[in-house]
Amino acid sequence: MAKTIIDDEFLDKLSKEAKASPRLRMNYNFHETLEAKAQRLLNAIEPGSVLPPHRHNHTAETYIVLRGSLKVNFYKSDGSLESTHFLDPCEGKYGIEIPAGVYHNLEVIDRNTVIFEAKEGPYTPVLPEDTL
Repeated sequence: MAKTIIDDEFLDKLSKEAKASPRLRMNYNFHETLEAKAQRLLNAIEPGSVLPPHRHNHTAETYIVLRGSLKVNFYKSDGSLESTHFLDPCEGKYGIEIPAGVYHNLEVIDRNTVIFEAKEGPYTPVLPEDTL
C-alpha cells in the first residue's frame, strides 16, 4: 500500500507551504532519517528562492521536474558560468543528473514548481568551502 499519493492536491499543499516559508521552498522527505543511504524528497520551490552555487563532493544528485520550470546552472571552480539547462516537462525536458563535485544552482521560473530529488545518503550539509 502506498504511503503517499503524489497528486495535484498533495503538490498544491506543498507549494502553499513553500510560499509561506521565508526560504520560499519546502521539502517533503520520503527517507525516514537523515542517515538513510538514499535521500529521496520532493522540493517545492518558488521564484525568488535563493539557492547559491554549491557542490556535493561525495554524491551525484538527480532532479526530476514534476511541474513548473527552472534553470539549472553549472559553474566552473572560479565561479564563472559554464552552462545553463532549462527544465520544463511541458517542453519534454524532465530532469537532469548532476555529477558529484560539480558546482550548480537552481533558478525557479514558474510558481508552484516541484521537483523530485534523489542522492546518496547520509545527508551531509554543504560546507562553506563547497559554496561559491
